[in-house]
Amino acid sequence: MVMSFQIPAYFTALFIITRLLIKISSKPFDVHHKDIKSLDIAAKLSVDPSAVEAASRDFGHIVKAIPQAVLHPSTPQDIAALIKLSYYNSVPFGIAAKGHGHSIRGQAMANNGVVIDMKSMKKHPNGTGIRVSTEGLYADVGGQQLWIDVLNKTLEHGLAPVSWTDYLYLTVGGTLSNAGISGQTFRHGPQISNVLELDVITGKADFMTCSPKKNSELFYAVLGGLGQFGIITRARIPLQPAPKRVKWVRVLYDDFSAFTRDQELLISRNGRKDKYALDYLEGSLLMDQGSPDNWRSSFFPHSDHPKIISLITKHRIIYSLELVKHYDDQSKNTVDKEMKQILQGLSYMPGFMFHKDVGYEEFLNRVRSGELKLESQGLWEVPHPWLNLFIPKSRISDFNNGVFRGIVLERNITTGPVLVYPMNRQKWDDRMSAVIPDEEIFYTVGFLHSSGFDDWEAFEDQNKDIMKFCKEAGVMVKQYLPHYSTKDEWVHHFGSKWKIFQQRKHQFDPRMLLSPGQRIFNNN
Repeated sequence: MVMSFQIPAYFTALFIITRLLIKISSKPFDVHHKDIKSLDIAAKLSVDPSAVEAASRDFGHIVKAIPQAVLHPSTPQDIAALIKLSYYNSVPFGIAAKGHGHSIRGQAMANNGVVIDMKSMKKHPNGTGIRVSTEGLYADVGGQQLWIDVLNKTLEHGLAPVSWTDYLYLTVGGTLSNAGISGQTFRHGPQISNVLELDVITGKADFMTCSPKKNSELFYAVLGGLGQFGIITRARIPLQPAPKRVKWVRVLYDDFSAFTRDQELLISRNGRKDKYALDYLEGSLLMDQGSPDNWRSSFFPHSDHPKIISLITKHRIIYSLELVKHYDDQSKNTVDKEMKQILQGLSYMPGFMFHKDVGYEEFLNRVRSGELKLESQGLWEVPHPWLNLFIPKSRISDFNNGVFRGIVLERNITTGPVLVYPMNRQKWDDRMSAVIPDEEIFYTVGFLHSSGFDDWEAFEDQNKDIMKFCKEAGVMVKQYLPHYSTKDEWVHHFGSKWKIFQQRKHQFDPRMLLSPGQRIFNNN
């Protein structure tokens, strides 16, 4: 009886994997001893049309790349088995790890390869979950876990990470493969600067635990490495006592110089124990496109909408600065005084300060309500031709004149949020793969466009005009969540880091298996 079940299962597995490899390599595949273990994952490889279709698209809804199969792993060992199968094949196939599917340009796709559905591991108790150490003040978190779940789990212990993204329904492995930025970055650095240890499966199927002191080359390669060197299966994230509530303030400017000068002053107070330092700072643009609120946040009182809209109509662009100060039971009696001290001397427009007092979790998860609203209207699963840039401080005024008040106003199509806020280079670790401008202060600018399926190319044309302006004006811009189509563009993007990026690729993924959707080493 045992053999009657084992033999068909074996041949079914052999058929699925052989079919996969023949489709990918167009050559016969001989199973030998190294591949027998890989047969165990056959039942977790899906060629179901709905699974393949889901793996061929992402949040951007611009790029489509169809894989041959989708792996639904239950453990990291399943991932390693898949990588090993490709690594030892005469013609290897590409492998992409997909978390919650929020890439924009097909970065988590694998055309004619295999996409790993990382969230499948959340369904299995033997996968890597979220474990909080109250003694060590850290959380061990599976790469497939969402940041919202990390927040909820750590708050059960009165703890929380210090660096976040604006949107929490992203995977830990996904943000750590890029950088993970938000309004806390000026003070605590990006999420990649707040990692103690990683478990990674390399492009050679090696399981490696790495940290600044152990396998450090891999540690620094993977953080901000765009998935090129390994798949993150666990991250150890430092924690601190979580605040209870936040004082949340927005002030408006009609003068860009005052807007940036105040931001740069505020981020100069960035010590982790400085009580007069903000906990969060983000700037954005308000333009003549309807309500001053947007899907990222509904903040302004409805009674004040008319006067804000009137201001926007008059100036065409108004600059909004968003400031947050945390507090708890120990600091609730002093936080107002501290916030008043922080705001003193700023050059915002009199009569245009707005404030809220909300719970810490509500603030961090502020984008979710906008997502659900758009989802209910059928406006979430639409093209998102986003453009995210890092701009040196010395050129941000030129960028405002040439792009915000030039290209953007002339085209008059920008309806989504446009973010613009500064960061401190000293809070980043240059040993990591992430690329930022050379200046000590630089700005992130995010054009978070949404469009219809028939007009997204207009936004793409605007993005191209913006990049062309930067090139012709000599603005040394760096893309965040980068997207390029040629090797020369990637070499220029990485600059002085290109050589070591290439060396690390050959060291940890010599057969160029991982994250082919980034099109860094397979762009021809």
